[in-house]
Amino acid sequence: MSRLGCTMAAAAVFCMAPIWESRAAPPELPTRPVLILAVAQRIAAAAQGEAERIHATGVIAVVDDAGEVIVQIRMDNAYMRASGKLAPEKARSAVMFRRPTAVLEAAIAGKRPALATARGFVMMKGGEPIFVGDQLVGGVGVSVDTPDHDEQIAQAGLAAIK
Repeated sequence: MSRLGCTMAAAAVFCMAPIWESRAAPPELPTRPVLILAVAQRIAAAAQGEAERIHATGVIAVVDDAGEVIVQIRMDNAYMRASGKLAPEKARSAVMFRRPTAVLEAAIAGKRPALATARGFVMMKGGEPIFVGDQLVGGVGVSVDTPDHDEQIAQAGLAAIK
């Protein structure tokens, strides 16, 4: 590089230095609670305990606020083969709609049958959203032997963190 080139490059660096120094501080970003593995495991264990207590076997899934599985348990002698797909999808549906899937099932059977056209969601009892305060952090989904047991077991999982 010529001497002139070096001088011009050095001048450019020194001239730009005040621009770098004058940058504003990074914006203050909001924080939010996140469902961590240890808490997801506690929810799943409580749900499994309830399932064992009432002699219902199946699948329990806990997902994050994006509907991605954190923990999934397939109990011995799971009642239905479909449970491995249904449980995490119930949890994901509860997250995406921000409400229990029992509410969605009731809407389909009642005032909102068009909800059944929402492709890719499971509108059956057994999915519960997980909130910390008013912040959605995930969901729990259960698929065992009956819809009422699904709901009961999912709610037992939630009770473990309340």
